[in-house]
Amino acid sequence: MDTANSTKSVLFALGANASIAVAKFVAAKVTGSSAMFAEAIHSLADTANQGLLLYGLNKSKRQPDQKYPLGYGNEIYFWSFIVAIFLFTMGGIFSLYEGWHKLQHPQQLETPWVAIGVLVFAIVAEGISLWGAVREINKVRRGRSFWRWFRESRQSALLVVFGEDLAALFGLVLALSFIFLAMVTGNPVYDAIGTLAIGALLIVIALVVGIEVKSLLIGESMVPHQRQALEDFLRRRPEIKKLFHVITLQMGDQVMVAVKAQMQDEFKDAVSLIQAINQVEREMKTTFPEIRWSFFEPDITD
Repeated sequence: MDTANSTKSVLFALGANASIAVAKFVAAKVTGSSAMFAEAIHSLADTANQGLLLYGLNKSKRQPDQKYPLGYGNEIYFWSFIVAIFLFTMGGIFSLYEGWHKLQHPQQLETPWVAIGVLVFAIVAEGISLWGAVREINKVRRGRSFWRWFRESRQSALLVVFGEDLAALFGLVLALSFIFLAMVTGNPVYDAIGTLAIGALLIVIALVVGIEVKSLLIGESMVPHQRQALEDFLRRRPEIKKLFHVITLQMGDQVMVAVKAQMQDEFKDAVSLIQAINQVEREMKTTFPEIRWSFFEPDITD
């Protein structure tokens, strides 16, 4: 079962981004740096995004009701997708606009050392936030590369936090590099170029995150290794003669399972057949506690 704590990662990111946003806005005002202003907007958007993710995580834990009999688990996917859109627009598009504007009307930086000091602070804070996310990811990565984990994970909040933190850290390095170039050369165009580079980076990250979350919204199965373990478990059950197929659907932190199987010949009457199926389902939910709903269809052919 996936045991990574998405909420803890979101809280790490929220604290880091809120403090960084304040520091960046102050530095942007003092220095007049467009790259710093773009980074401040980026951090403000990230802070708002963490709030949306916490809201989504809370709402996804509501109990099933008559209107939503399978629960609200998918709600976290919706809010994660909204966060990806915000990252694309408030982060990426705004940075491109600001960079293009400054490219047409370059302005000399004032007290650039203030901007550099703030960026160094921000890199440390974002590094701590990313460390928090990676620590949770490592609990469930199971030796996979980060890219493979990213493609296979069903925890959209953790996906978004990891993508945001990675984008923020690279963005800060870009901002620091180009502000330093502008300071050394005395050419403010470098500051504008840095802003454009940050915008392009954010758009790429937002698109990659958005594509993954869209897939979860459409409906993905359990994580591949968990699905394989479930099928192996069912094939080993003494009550089952032949497993025809298994359908799994990830719904937030919980899973729905539909099984079609041929039961052993000894279960000839309805009562013994029902008891055997109930036993399989009990053991299945004990072994895989993330399974909330199970539907079992006994048959003699696929």
